[in-house]
Amino acid sequence: MSTVAAYAAPAAKAPLERTTIERRTVGESDVQIDIAFVGICHSDIHQVREGWGEAIFPMVPGHEIAGVVSEVGPGVTGFKPGDRVGVGCMVDSCRVCDNCKAGLEQYCADGPVWTYNAVGRDGRPTYGGYSQQVVVDENYVVRIPDGLSLDVAAPLLCAGITTYSPLRHWNAGPGSRVAVVGLGGLGHLGVRIAHALGAEVTVLSQSLRKKDDGLRLGADHYHATSDPKTFEELAGSFGIILNTVSAPLDFAAYTSLLRTDGTMVNLGLPEEPVQIVLQSLFGNRRSMSSSGIGGIAETQEMLDFCAGHGVAAEIELIGADEINGAYERVLASDVRYRFVIDTATL
Repeated sequence: MSTVAAYAAPAAKAPLERTTIERRTVGESDVQIDIAFVGICHSDIHQVREGWGEAIFPMVPGHEIAGVVSEVGPGVTGFKPGDRVGVGCMVDSCRVCDNCKAGLEQYCADGPVWTYNAVGRDGRPTYGGYSQQVVVDENYVVRIPDGLSLDVAAPLLCAGITTYSPLRHWNAGPGSRVAVVGLGGLGHLGVRIAHALGAEVTVLSQSLRKKDDGLRLGADHYHATSDPKTFEELAGSFGIILNTVSAPLDFAAYTSLLRTDGTMVNLGLPEEPVQIVLQSLFGNRRSMSSSGIGGIAETQEMLDFCAGHGVAAEIELIGADEINGAYERVLASDVRYRFVIDTATL
């Protein structure tokens, strides 16, 4: 075991504070990573504040981890000290169910072991990336290509794969029309990735305040959803709508924007129940769906794609003493577009 510095929430809704945590000794198939940067995801806030239900405390959030390998176990074959690597939202799964065998570990039938706010198969709580170091089985570690700097690569480990996976699954590409609802941490990467895939991209945002950014990031069109004319003008337009916001919407209004056989994919997870009007899906065989992260192989594919197409997160780098303030700014939509913690400040 080793002791490392970390930032943790001692209890639900409590401010995060500096502490120390224990990391396990490097085992046969383990990779020890010196964390350089970790992104702040909105889901960190949901879990620290128990917005999604009862949580495990003390909690060290952080599942957008980028760093450098410092030690490997004797059975590790894929990594060596000095390699640039990342860890996303999960650190283990059963490995034997149909989903795991198909490379869909995120949908493990036994439930994946999340990077934090979970219990590992050793019975110990998992702690995330708001820390100096992490030890992870090599099968749940990915390589960060040289074309991506670690700070802007970190958010790809959640926000990047969360948008890439559904865009690939629903075949976004040349000839397809994709709408991205919300231009935040998820949305700005959704725009960049959909554009890089060759799709025609439209941003649907509450106002036109971020229009210049949206067009710069690769959107072809930008519309304000506060204007009722938007829904009239764009009716039946899109094959894919990526909903990146974590708040209830007028889903009937948004599904009216789908063309025949179009799909609205929900990526955000509101804390309260939402209502779906089934009548809004009838008539054009429209679908309402959702998507989590991607599997490990797809996450590596995403990183390689982003490196090859110049896609990276737009970040605001902060010190550890700014974490609590950053949480408030995320809730106020006052970040363009992802906070990333420099773990050297821990």
